[in-house]
Amino acid sequence: MTRAMTRAMTRARRMLVLGLLVAGGVAGGCREASDTGGTRELSLAHFLPADHVLTGDMFTPLSLKLEELSGGRLTVRQFPAGALNSSAAAQYSILLNGVADIALAVPAYTADIFPKTDLIGFPGICKTAVECTEAMRRARSVLEAEYDAKVLGLWSNDAPVLLTRERPVWTLEDMNGLKIRVSTRSLIPFIEALGASAVMQPGTVVHQSLTTGVIDGVAISPSGIVAFQLHEPAAYLTTWLPASGLPFVLLMNRGVYEALSPEERGWIDAAADASLSMAGATAYARAGADGLRMAEEAGVEIIDLPESEIRRFERAIASVREAGLARQVGDMTAREVIRLFGGVP
Repeated sequence: MTRAMTRAMTRARRMLVLGLLVAGGVAGGCREASDTGGTRELSLAHFLPADHVLTGDMFTPLSLKLEELSGGRLTVRQFPAGALNSSAAAQYSILLNGVADIALAVPAYTADIFPKTDLIGFPGICKTAVECTEAMRRARSVLEAEYDAKVLGLWSNDAPVLLTRERPVWTLEDMNGLKIRVSTRSLIPFIEALGASAVMQPGTVVHQSLTTGVIDGVAISPSGIVAFQLHEPAAYLTTWLPASGLPFVLLMNRGVYEALSPEERGWIDAAADASLSMAGATAYARAGADGLRMAEEAGVEIIDLPESEIRRFERAIASVREAGLARQVGDMTAREVIRLFGGVP
């Protein structure tokens, strides 16, 4: 079978799935079943595998809590693995278009739409998923204004590590000439200030890219080691880079939310309290620990930069960082937003 035929069959299957969902009343808004006493079923779409850590730690608990609070009258049906749209960058669009009632989005993939949220990745703000999520909570009122949706959860994963295939990175000089995959455009100027070049690629292709030498390394949260099996092509792992976390947000279609009764909105608000965001953070923290352990057990050499070398990295990005702080982000400067995070004096 040719590659073109395979792609055509894949597109056909996706269209069939979406057509069945629309016919069943799931896509395009919450479904109310007249034969179940006003029961409403909300669709939750995401691009992650069905067995991803967020499913067990966040999405399913949200569904169970809503079902409990509502006495079974408000439920959530999950559509994982891109069943409604496989593009991670398109999740916000399918939410706005009513294809899904609830959707997981990665703001850094469309940083021009969510520039303030994307700033959580700025160097020097935070290192752990919990720290970064707490920082986002402090700025939540400002960040929420970027979304034309009801924000159910806002959290981060751990700051990225650097996985390389052939060259270990012990010093600043070791970065020279490397081609590094990054998760967000905001990290590109900092990687380049270290002497490397940076490219953006979807997570689904980084394993192959690193294996074949298309890229020399991957800057990614340790949880990505598990998700993309990066312990296989990587030989070295440097545990520190001048960057903070990658943001995630769980959104609900505003029209769907506002169409619910006051009682139903109360159930949503109670289920999506601060503990929901923290559940996302702790899930990524655990997955990150698993990723580092997986890499070490696979024989990947773990490199902890000495403090003297960390200071050299920080000096190398100092001018880029200062310019970034002065950048205008909507009605605020980046420095003003980052102050809300607690990241700069």
